[in-house]
Amino acid sequence: MEDIIFDNCHKINELLISDKDNEAREELIKLLDFHKTEKLEYTPLVNHLIRETGLFPYLQQETSNWEERYIYEIFKVNIGEEKPVTLHREQSFLLKKLLEGRNIAVSAPTSFGKSFVIDAFIKIRKPKNVIIIVPTIALTDETRRRLYKKFAHEYKIITTTEVEPAEKNIFIFPQERAINYLEKLEYFDIMIIDEFYKASSLFDKVRSPSLVKAIIKIGSKSKQKYFLAPNISTLEDNPFTADMEFIQLDFNTVFLEKYELYKEINKNIELKSNILIEILNKKPTKSLIYAGTYTNIENVSNLILSSFKEKNSILLDQFANWLGKNYDYNWSLTNLIKRGTGIHNGRLHRSLSQIQVKLFEDKEGISNIISTSSIIEGVNTSAENVIIWMNKNGNSNLNDFTYRNIIGRGGRMFQHFIGKIYILDKPPLNTQTALNIEFPEEILGDLDNKKYDKLLTKEQVAKLILYQDEMGVILGVEVYNKLKDASVFQSSNSELIKSIAIDMSVNPESWNGLSYLNSTTRSQWDKSLYKIINLQPGNWEVKNSTFVEFIKILRNNWFKTIPELLKDLEPHDVSIDEFFKLEKNVTFKFASLLKDVNTLQKELLKGKNYDISKFISYISHAFLPTVVFQLEEYGLPRMISKKIHNSKVIDFYNQELTIHNVIEIFKAIGINKIKEHVKLDEFDNYILEYFYDGIKTNNNG
Repeated sequence: MEDIIFDNCHKINELLISDKDNEAREELIKLLDFHKTEKLEYTPLVNHLIRETGLFPYLQQETSNWEERYIYEIFKVNIGEEKPVTLHREQSFLLKKLLEGRNIAVSAPTSFGKSFVIDAFIKIRKPKNVIIIVPTIALTDETRRRLYKKFAHEYKIITTTEVEPAEKNIFIFPQERAINYLEKLEYFDIMIIDEFYKASSLFDKVRSPSLVKAIIKIGSKSKQKYFLAPNISTLEDNPFTADMEFIQLDFNTVFLEKYELYKEINKNIELKSNILIEILNKKPTKSLIYAGTYTNIENVSNLILSSFKEKNSILLDQFANWLGKNYDYNWSLTNLIKRGTGIHNGRLHRSLSQIQVKLFEDKEGISNIISTSSIIEGVNTSAENVIIWMNKNGNSNLNDFTYRNIIGRGGRMFQHFIGKIYILDKPPLNTQTALNIEFPEEILGDLDNKKYDKLLTKEQVAKLILYQDEMGVILGVEVYNKLKDASVFQSSNSELIKSIAIDMSVNPESWNGLSYLNSTTRSQWDKSLYKIINLQPGNWEVKNSTFVEFIKILRNNWFKTIPELLKDLEPHDVSIDEFFKLEKNVTFKFASLLKDVNTLQKELLKGKNYDISKFISYISHAFLPTVVFQLEEYGLPRMISKKIHNSKVIDFYNQELTIHNVIEIFKAIGINKIKEHVKLDEFDNYILEYFYDGIKTNNNG
C-alpha cells in the first residue's frame, strides 16, 4: 500500500516539475480517491502535493506539516456561513481580482465552485445593490436559497418584479425580468451574469436578444461586472465585454473517468438498453441520465419502468401517491418515482423540479434523474455517474460545448473524487469554443442611438434612426421616447412591436372588444384571444383553438384540482405533460405579448377604455392568487397553499400581500403551527419542511 502511494506521489511530483499542472492535479485526485476507498489518512507528502496543485480545501490538517496548515488557514474566507471556508488557489485568484474592482469574464469548469467567490465578495465588500442574472427560474430559486441563508438579515433578496427595493438589495433574475428594475435604481455595484455564453445566438437563439439587452442597459448602470461560463477557450472581440478581462481557467476539483461504450453498442438499441440497466444496477449511487429530447425521456422512462421493481421506500411511495393525487395516477413520473427515478425538464412546475432535486440530494431519495439540457441550465446538482443516452439537444445534435457542460456534472468535491461518464452514443468532435457575441438587430428599436452609439455600426445606427422615425410617426416622438426610456416593452423583437403598433393605427376597429378580456364571461374572450395569438403564429406549440380553450379552462386553476382540469381538457387531448407546457406558455410568452399589446393600445386606442391590466395579472399568475404562484418559485406547490388558505391560516385573497410579507408571515407563524392547523399528508409535510428551510437564515437558525 505504501509503495503504491509513494510511486503515485513520485509520478505527480514529476508532472509538477515538468509544468504539467493539470495532469498532476488529475493524478492527485485519483490518489485521493484511492485513500477514500481504502479509508487511509493522508501522509505529509500527500498533503504537500495537495498544496502544490492548489487544491487547498482537500488538505487534512491533522496529518499536515505546519506549512500546509498555514496555507489552509490563510486561504480561509467568510462566505456568510457559520464558519469560514478554505478556497482553492484559483477561487482565491478570482476573488482578489473582484476585490480590486476589476471587470472579469471567466471560463471555469462546472466543478470549480464559483458560488463561493460570489458569496465571499458580497460578505467582504458589502455592496449596496447586487444583480445576478441566471438563465432559468429554477436556478433563480437555487441561488436565492443559498444567498437567503447567508444574507437575508442584511439584504432584501428579490426574485420577482413586483417588489420594491430596500436600502440594500440582491436581485436574482432570469434576463427577461432584470430590465424591470432599471428605472428603480440609480446604480448597481456589481452585475453578475451566470452562463453568459447564452448572449450568443449560437447557444441560445431565443434568449440571447433579451440577455444582450440586459448586458447593455444594466451594464451601463453597473460599477463592476463579473461574467461566468464553462468551457470557453477564447472570447472574441465584441463591444459588450470590451472593458472586461477574459480569464480561462482549466482547474478541475474532480476527475472524469470516461467509458466510451458507444463503440461496442454500435447503434444496437437492445444492447444499449441492457448496458444502461447494467450501469444502474452496478452499485447504489446517484446517476444523471442525459436523454436529450422529450421523446428520449419517454423511451428511457419506459425502459426503467419495465426493468426495475418498485423500491418499497416509504418516502418515495409517499411522493408517488402525492403526485397521483395532485397530478395524475397514470403519469409515468408517478410510477418512476416508486422505482427511485425522477425526470427533469424545462416544462414541469417549478416546485416539482425542486422537490425532485431535493430528493436526489437526499440519501434515501431518488437515485436517478432522466433529463434534457434543463439539468445544466436549471440546477447546480451533480452525481457520481453521468450517462449520455443520446447525442441530441432537442432536434439538433449536441455540440462539444454543451456535451462538456453535461459531463462536467460528474463527480463532486468531498463526495466523489471521480465522476464516471458512460457514453452510450457517439459524442461530438472535440473542438475549441470561441465565444462570439454579436449584436442582435431585433433589439435595435429599444435603444437610444446617442447613448449606445459606440456599440453600433454605422448601418445599425441608420436602421435605428429609421425605426425611431417610423415609431415616432405612429406613436408620436415624445410618447415613443418615453416608452423606450422606461424599457416597458417585454419583447426583445422590435419589429413585432412595430407591426402591432401599425395594425392598431391602421385597423383600430379590429381591436374592438379587447376590454372583454376583463370579463368573467369566458365566451367573450375568444375574439381577442385569437387576435393576439395570431400576432405570433406558430409560437404556442399547439393548435390555436386548443390554446384558447386551455386559457379559458385554466381560469378555474385555483378552484379545481389539476386532475379535474385535465378531465375538462380531455376533449382537447391535453395530457399532464401538455398541461405543463401550455401553462408555461400562457404565463410567460403569452403574458409578455399581452403586456406589449396593452402598452400600445393605451397610446393608440385612447378613449376606448381597453386597459387589460387585470386580465394580464391573472394570466401572468396562471389565474392563481399572485403570491400563491410566486410561492411555487420558493418550492411551495399551489395545492399546499390552497390547504393553508382553506384552513384560514393565511388569506391568500388579501390584495395587500406581497411575496416578502407573506414569507415574514410564514416565519412568524412557524412550521409547527401550520402542521397543527392545516390538514396535511405526510409528503405535504416533507415539502413544507423543504420550503421552510429555504426561508431560514444562518443567523436565526
